[in-house]
Amino acid sequence: MTLTHKASRGLSWNRSAVSKALPAMFMALALTACKHDDKGTQVAGWSLVDPSQRHPIMVSQEPASLLLHVARGSQGLSPSQRAEVRDFAGRYKAGDAGNSRLVISAPSGAPNEVAAMAAVDDIRELLLDGGFSESAIAIEAYHDEAGAHPPVRLSYMRYVAQGPDCGHDWSENLAYSRKNTAYPDFGCSAQHNLAAQIANPADLVGPRTEGPRYSERRDDVMGKWTKGETTGAQKSEEEKVRVQGAN
Repeated sequence: MTLTHKASRGLSWNRSAVSKALPAMFMALALTACKHDDKGTQVAGWSLVDPSQRHPIMVSQEPASLLLHVARGSQGLSPSQRAEVRDFAGRYKAGDAGNSRLVISAPSGAPNEVAAMAAVDDIRELLLDGGFSESAIAIEAYHDEAGAHPPVRLSYMRYVAQGPDCGHDWSENLAYSRKNTAYPDFGCSAQHNLAAQIANPADLVGPRTEGPRYSERRDDVMGKWTKGETTGAQKSEEEKVRVQGAN
């Protein structure tokens, strides 16, 4: 049986198309065979190595408040209440709450309103004497119809560190790991303990604000620099480094 010219031409075209399609088919099969390896890299929790990224510490802000009960007819704060205000202001500074203002809330329309305003004046004076600026203090009024003698509130927003919850993911066999990466719970306990022990959670957010400069030493150094004198501190003979003769 012989093929016509048209049939043989179509058969040769089909063979050419198949020969061109085969490399593309093999390439697609090769990519499909390797696709299962990409699935593991898509899960961020398994690809992260740093424990601080795998088990982050969450830092949030919560209100810290001090209630000062002022009786009707009193003339400002008592000595013990003054000590409480100083201690509260010290915790505010230690917490580096530079982005939060100290808010003094006074009751309005209450029977002890006059005594409360006298207490507010004492609080404001104590804060200014403690180094606070006018812009760092806010005074506002609030209404409390339920209480006969509502307190004066002193509050600010403080940073709180919340550690990760650990000890729940032991799904990986530590004696046999194909990935050769840290197990899921690795570093979690250290992060949890760090969140519980850190003195100032604001340090996890960013650097602390600068304190006042030491003017005495700066003025002394600038004075020596103006006169052309050595600005470094003088050392005794015992403090000087003695270099032996070099070869």
